Amino acid sequence: MGGRQRVKKKHWFEEIAEHLGPTYLRYSFTYGTTQEVDTLMSVLALDPGDSLLDVGCGPGRHAHEFASRGINVTGLDISEDFIHLANLKASENASFVCGDARDMPYMEEFDAVISLCQGAFGLAGGPTLQNSKGDPDGAILSCMSRALKPGKKLALSAFSSYFQIRYLNENTTFNAETGINHETTFVKNEEGESMETELWTSCFTPRELRLLAANAGLEVEEIWSVDPGDYTKRVPDLEHAEYLLIAHRPNNGEKK
Repeated sequence: MGGRQRVKKKHWFEEIAEHLGPTYLRYSFTYGTTQEVDTLMSVLALDPGDSLLDVGCGPGRHAHEFASRGINVTGLDISEDFIHLANLKASENASFVCGDARDMPYMEEFDAVISLCQGAFGLAGGPTLQNSKGDPDGAILSCMSRALKPGKKLALSAFSSYFQIRYLNENTTFNAETGINHETTFVKNEEGESMETELWTSCFTPRELRLLAANAGLEVEEIWSVDPGDYTKRVPDLEHAEYLLIAHRPNNGEKK
């Protein structure tokens, strides 16, 4: 008898991305792309001709904005539908690949690495984290670190545990053991058809982000409290939904 063909198990977000399609880019949290990239160009010390890896790039909104500024961007996302949308927009400096952020092959290739808006980091846990081995978000951060050239920087956004607990509503629950916020919501596609769905988002404290970064071989420079479209330098607080972690991979011989 022939062996049974293995079917790739989808990440839980892929079905949501398939349903959303281009409507993803009409959600309000996507409107701050220009401000976010303005800030990151400076924070990451990027110049035209530099290379950047966008992990969990979605339909490519950040990737295309960086590319328009002369940055050579590689965008990676687990959703084939989002990669298709990203490729629909012609961009001389941007290319896109479908792949799993938990198992990226890149080694010291990029001048900067980003993962924003829970594109990959923060979405890796899902409903079965309590039964899985290891930390999938930590695995993503380690892959991001390895992709960086020594001395270069990365930036990632992550939901704040403090904010999520403070502003829980009737549609959300927070698992104190795993740090995962579970939300039931509805998303609409291009035809206006609504689909009920569940979201599982890992949330973090600044201390947890520092520990994860250190475990990935990174030196943390700053952690800001931010909101989408408002990447402003602030000390961590309880009033903003996300943290922005900025770190670098030490040069050979640099103490971590």
